[in-house]
Amino acid sequence: MARRLTRRDFVKAAGAAAAMPAIIPASALGRQGKTPPSERITIGVIGTGYQARGHIDLLIRHPDVKVLAVCDVDRTRREHAKKMVEDWYSEDSSIGAHKGCDAYVDFRDITNRADIDAVLIATPDHWHCIPAVEAMKHGKDVYCEKPLTLTIAEGKTLIDVARRHRRVFQVGSQQRSGSEFRVACEAVRNGRIGKVRQVYVSVGGPSRPCDLGEEPMEPGLDWDRWLGPAPMRPYNSVLSPRGVHSHFPDWRSYQEYSGGGMTDWGAHHFDIAQWGLGMDQSGPVEIIPPDDKAAGIGVRYLYANGVEVIHGDWTTPDGNRIGGVNFVGENGSVHVNRGELQSWPNRIVKDPLGAGEKPLYKSPGHHQDWFDCIRNRQRPICDVEIGARSVTVCHLGNLAYWHDRKLRWDPARWRFVGDREADSWRSRDRRAPWDRWRA
Repeated sequence: MARRLTRRDFVKAAGAAAAMPAIIPASALGRQGKTPPSERITIGVIGTGYQARGHIDLLIRHPDVKVLAVCDVDRTRREHAKKMVEDWYSEDSSIGAHKGCDAYVDFRDITNRADIDAVLIATPDHWHCIPAVEAMKHGKDVYCEKPLTLTIAEGKTLIDVARRHRRVFQVGSQQRSGSEFRVACEAVRNGRIGKVRQVYVSVGGPSRPCDLGEEPMEPGLDWDRWLGPAPMRPYNSVLSPRGVHSHFPDWRSYQEYSGGGMTDWGAHHFDIAQWGLGMDQSGPVEIIPPDDKAAGIGVRYLYANGVEVIHGDWTTPDGNRIGGVNFVGENGSVHVNRGELQSWPNRIVKDPLGAGEKPLYKSPGHHQDWFDCIRNRQRPICDVEIGARSVTVCHLGNLAYWHDRKLRWDPARWRFVGDREADSWRSRDRRAPWDRWRA
């Protein structure tokens, strides 16, 4: 079968056929450390709110990529992102002919474009799965913010679609690319603390049903599209504050859109627990709610190898109560958090790896790792299955809190064991017309 002509093939062929100009900037040929415009990874950004602005700032400054389009249901954020991209590229002589940045209200206008190689999704959690699937079905690689999904079933769906379409999928759990977390997990996985007994993961509690009152609708926001598959409810600015520099949105606190601190920070810290335990393709087998449901902490996860993961703080050997991620073993302990790495005894994380010890993959940076993998077609450091497994740990904890009962989980089959009721909690109904959507 003949190889399909790609956008880059076309650009190269057209360039070869055209007459060469008298003087060509070195950057246009890829010299001076610059990637020629025809070889840059073209990206569309879906969701341009608080979190996305940092992503966009990095993308437009990166020599290997070019942002072609942005999408948001809020006109103010959408137009600000478009201007941000166009202002930067208009001053960048290495970018080649710049024809502007397109701005859309419907994510499908990005996922359907043949000239876009990859998408970055930074929407609220309830809008992660559908755009990611549509992007992959149209041959695009994906970077999706954490927590990856709103439900357990969405995680399995994303894995299946990514594998079927052979897509590179990076989940935005950026701690995987942080040196302190890698060193901590290397120490644990190389047996420096002996057999692991407990892992304490300190993050916020579960989300709750949305009870916000109605506020007057403001112009420029497509509220129906913002809700998307979530239940219809009146507008409230807490969920989608207006203005580019308005306060941080709090949709994370409500079940209809997110899993609270359990998924928001849990997608970071439970992810490190999974990494340190070598459970990237597995998970816990039993989830036990605390005696005091109202406390919002204390759920316990039991793994098949006997390790217990506990949602809560840890008391160090010298009597301090600390958060972060804490691995406790028979021969020592390791504490890690952002900018923090400590062990008892100290040598556990201070001594370099020995000849018989195995290092973990050292990421060049979370975005750079994604770009590299788009080119070499390898799986990135936080591949879709890793992100799906980690957020599933968070979802399992939330289900134990919400329903206040013990759960038995089969990580290989992605099902609860002998529990039809719990199996029904793996997914949620979607509002029309998204109830007819299929992966």
